[in-house]
Amino acid sequence: MRAFNILLTIFVTTFLFSGCSIKDDRLFQHAGADINTSIVTKKEYEKEVKFEYKIAPNDRLSITVYVQSGTGSQQMSSILATSDITRQGLQGVDAAAGLLVTQKGTIRLPLIGSVKVTGLTEDQASKVLIKEYKKYIRNPYVTVEITNQRVIVIGEVNKPGVVPIVNGTMNVIEAIARCGYFDSVASRRNIMIIRGNLRHPQIRKINLTDGKSLLTTSMLLQPNDILYVQARTINGYNKAFKESMPFFQAVSAMLTPFVQRTIILNQAPK
Repeated sequence: MRAFNILLTIFVTTFLFSGCSIKDDRLFQHAGADINTSIVTKKEYEKEVKFEYKIAPNDRLSITVYVQSGTGSQQMSSILATSDITRQGLQGVDAAAGLLVTQKGTIRLPLIGSVKVTGLTEDQASKVLIKEYKKYIRNPYVTVEITNQRVIVIGEVNKPGVVPIVNGTMNVIEAIARCGYFDSVASRRNIMIIRGNLRHPQIRKINLTDGKSLLTTSMLLQPNDILYVQARTINGYNKAFKESMPFFQAVSAMLTPFVQRTIILNQAPK
């Protein structure tokens, strides 16, 4: 009986120390295991609905410049298409496509040279470039498209990775659907949106199992957001148990002779 108690004590101690797997199984822990579902006010939500991304350094822009085909003609022909050259043979949002915005916030184009575009929306950048090209071309028309808008989906989904944003905005459900839905250990209660500067990120938690809480939060994603689907707590315990089993089996093998000896002595006639 004493040997059994020793064995049980060793197993419990080992399991507790192996419990680090429960913590290691989760990212972005900053306020304990559970974070209350984030509340988004009506004013904040309306602002997010109207959100329009502004060009930042390291973005890539697809720029096309059009001019009238001839005098009095209503047809437009392209004289510059940055994406035609840079997109050849490239696939996915991670591929280099379009002109890279420098750390100074500028891009360099034929005729007009360097133009600062950071802090502008696509429409605002188009107007700035039209103004610059008017100095050299009659009635130019310019389109600007940010080609590397994306969100990053990690955690317990079937196909984690980088998801391109093609409509200017995306919500949590769409991002998860594009990643093949949840995997078998995903927690629907612990879905995080990590936004902004990674040194001081804004973290929002969403609980998809609570319909009422969804009425007071926002599932809208913005470019460069990180969407993290946590694993259920039981998954961490399962990993801890698996990690402790080899040690437990080794100790059990060493203690077995002593347990058998104790049983034989107890059964011997007195």
